[in-house]
Amino acid sequence: MPEYDHLILLQLNLNTMKNNLYLLAFVFLISLSKTNAQKADLPAPVKITTVEGITEYKLGNGMRVLLFPDPSKATITVNITYLVGSRLEGYGETGMAHLLEHMLFKGSTKHPNVPQELTAHGASPNGTTWYDRTNYFETVAANDENLNWALSLESDRMVNSFIKKEDLMTEFTVVRNEFEAGENDPGSILMERVYSTAYLWHNYGKSTIGSKEDIEKVPIENLQAFYKKYYQPDNAVLTVAGKIDEAKVLTLVNKYFGSIPRPARKLSEPYTIEPPQDGERSVTLRRVGDVQVAAMGYHICAGSHPDYAATDVLQEVLTNTPSGRIYKALVETKKASSVSGFSLASKDPGYMYFSTEVPKEKSLDEAQKTMLDLMDNLKNNPVTAEETQRAKDNILKYYNMMYNNTDYVGMYLSEFIAQGDWRLLFNYRDNIEKVKADDVNRVIATYYKPSNRTTGLFIPEKNPDRVSIAAAPDLKTMLKDYKGKEALASAEAFDPSPANIDSRTIRGEIAGGARYALLPKTTRGSAVKLNITLRIGSENSLKGKSTISDITGSMLMTGTKNKTREQINDELAKLKSELNINSSGQKVMITLESTKENLKAALALTREILREPSFPVNEFEKLKQENLTSIDQQKSEPQAIAFNVLQKRTNNYGPEDFRYPMSFDEQTAATSKVTLDDVKKFYADFYNSSQATCVIVGDFDKQPVIEEITSMMQNWSSTEKYTYAMGHSYDAPANSEKINTPDKTNAMMACGYNLELKDDNADYPALIMGNFILGGGFLNSRLATRIRQKEGISYGVGSYLQAGDLDSEGNFGSYAIYNPENSDKLMAAYKEELQKILKDGITEQELADAKSGFLQSRNRNRSQDNYLVEKLTRYMPLNRTIKWDADQEKAISSLTTAQINATLKKWIKPEKIVYVQAGDFEKKKN
Repeated sequence: MPEYDHLILLQLNLNTMKNNLYLLAFVFLISLSKTNAQKADLPAPVKITTVEGITEYKLGNGMRVLLFPDPSKATITVNITYLVGSRLEGYGETGMAHLLEHMLFKGSTKHPNVPQELTAHGASPNGTTWYDRTNYFETVAANDENLNWALSLESDRMVNSFIKKEDLMTEFTVVRNEFEAGENDPGSILMERVYSTAYLWHNYGKSTIGSKEDIEKVPIENLQAFYKKYYQPDNAVLTVAGKIDEAKVLTLVNKYFGSIPRPARKLSEPYTIEPPQDGERSVTLRRVGDVQVAAMGYHICAGSHPDYAATDVLQEVLTNTPSGRIYKALVETKKASSVSGFSLASKDPGYMYFSTEVPKEKSLDEAQKTMLDLMDNLKNNPVTAEETQRAKDNILKYYNMMYNNTDYVGMYLSEFIAQGDWRLLFNYRDNIEKVKADDVNRVIATYYKPSNRTTGLFIPEKNPDRVSIAAAPDLKTMLKDYKGKEALASAEAFDPSPANIDSRTIRGEIAGGARYALLPKTTRGSAVKLNITLRIGSENSLKGKSTISDITGSMLMTGTKNKTREQINDELAKLKSELNINSSGQKVMITLESTKENLKAALALTREILREPSFPVNEFEKLKQENLTSIDQQKSEPQAIAFNVLQKRTNNYGPEDFRYPMSFDEQTAATSKVTLDDVKKFYADFYNSSQATCVIVGDFDKQPVIEEITSMMQNWSSTEKYTYAMGHSYDAPANSEKINTPDKTNAMMACGYNLELKDDNADYPALIMGNFILGGGFLNSRLATRIRQKEGISYGVGSYLQAGDLDSEGNFGSYAIYNPENSDKLMAAYKEELQKILKDGITEQELADAKSGFLQSRNRNRSQDNYLVEKLTRYMPLNRTIKWDADQEKAISSLTTAQINATLKKWIKPEKIVYVQAGDFEKKKN
């Protein structure tokens, strides 16, 4: 799904698979294709190099291929990267690379209905555009049929995509809708304005999504020419990662791509170089919003330059929560509520950007001055060795987590391919490891000068001190003999079937009532995923305490009797572990990601955080301010408003009930009233492990882990006992309302009503498939086909279905983002599609595709450790095993169109739906 500057607005997790007859047919086709490939006498792929388990080949037509085998997951990711992004766009062509990305989902000669095929194959797909590249990927269940299909799709899309004028006419409004969604966020627009002010000539100063006018006016002939110029084998890098046979895949790649002729045209690199900035620049943005934002940025080196690692470390030193210097200067002093920063790793010299959010009642000028003074005094307060090491630990922790997941690596390689060479993925890691404090302080002196800065102020200088950014290095010379480190050990080829998962899951109970489910399995990088859920309180004891409960959970990570928040974060970085704690309703959820060698120590730290919190007063005040700022941000956002109002309209719990959906003003009032004593008392009264569950999936030794979780949870009790608060289904009156949100160019429609539905209801499988066909498939559901594909009204549209597990509190609903001017068209199209599926029913072909996609996606999900942890956690208090899934999937497999059509008519009642729309509807009137 096309993406706005790496900000995915809505992502639909919708995938499918084919039956055994199709698989047998593909086996025959594969054998036949090998014979045909031999007849074609294609040049054999040439091996270029291997680094840490990834091997590069080159085809006869100039296309490069990266193969990354990993048998530990039953998935394959096919990712193709084209070396074209907004940097390559000419005058009047802004947004063309991104618009073309959308068009490749409209079909090609051999694959005329791409969305339908993605759904039918259970793919987890997307397409993204950035400054230096465009990529398309599909993650599918590992089998020959899916692999052949994915390679066939990408090879055909490379040169045979339709790029038709009629498709472009409907896609204009979809891309404009995506553009307008970004326009709703003042922080994002401020970043665009800073970039456009900082860059005078280079295309990095233009947003990847482009100018709305260019998007709407581009001639189809220009778009076709752009496509034919850049979408060619000599400008593409194909990555295939996952459970693959390398030799077999290489043969298939050569079959599908090797026969595409190398084009006669010659590609030339843009020669525009951004001149040194000759003085501080400023920009002011005035828009509707509830939080002030101050920002600043500096030109830096290219991502491939050796200095880039030190600049990235500096960014972490400055903005990390809670140890960053800017964070301490602004958030800890309560001058601001948050800080953030990033460094653009690009092919040409890039940019470092910082921003801070400031509550309306605080001084924006004071926050900006504090930030600028800190930057200008870095030369007098050099970065220390301790700060450098902490930053490196954090960066390498996230790098290692990414590299442990083959799917992510397969897609993340696109960023380094765009910089000039995929091996920069490892070179970046090596450079981070080598960074010293002296390197960080050297880049401070080189790049971080007032004359090289763009902010909201202008300060003239008598003798400007200009910065010349070094060009990207010669990568051929720099990486000529690069071998990288030893590749990570391979993990087992895990069977994600319910029977295998259940047979390998170890279950037990801890003194006092806590229970555990452990699934040991070898994983890439020896990764381990964990969830601990504490179940607390009752309907009566939690009255009036929902906000206190939420804040108590958030406070646990801020300090223990022996460690400060900073020390906790430092230790987690050293342990290469990520720990998060959230509280909502009757659950306190602890998630931990670690490695086999660090799991025992990470669990010990988790025990200390859970059992020995200190609730520091300074962290409490900061947390409250952060929460209040977050609430303020939502008050003018159409998406947040629409769903908040829908919740209130379809809910009849009283204001004291912990399930009561507060308005934003009510959230502000409740948060403001919470005291630190409230938090301490809540922890003492409610936190216990009598009904706790612990689920661990990954590479670990059973006995030491059981000892640690026993130490954490045994005989932990509280005065307030846990009793599940049974929910009820409220028959809310149907309603339709519009809420005006001034100066917001994107609107949100949210609708739905409650169902008295439990997940063991005999009708539930049919409802699942009916909803999947209505609003679930990737660009191929009834709603997406009509509202997005055909009419181009919405960038994101879909429906959802929920059922209770312990009670019958379910619901059905839908959503869409759109231009406020299209409100009437959207509502008419939605209601027509809903009536049509109820009146005419679904077709046999729709059901076959839906079954295939849904069942295959379920199997693919079970190969993901995070999914297994979540599933086992949900099932433990229900005394279910994964066999529940097998039984449900068996029921889904046997469904008929008649059953689904009858079930939809029985349960889906359009006359009960509550509709809420939020957007700038007054603008149209004026």
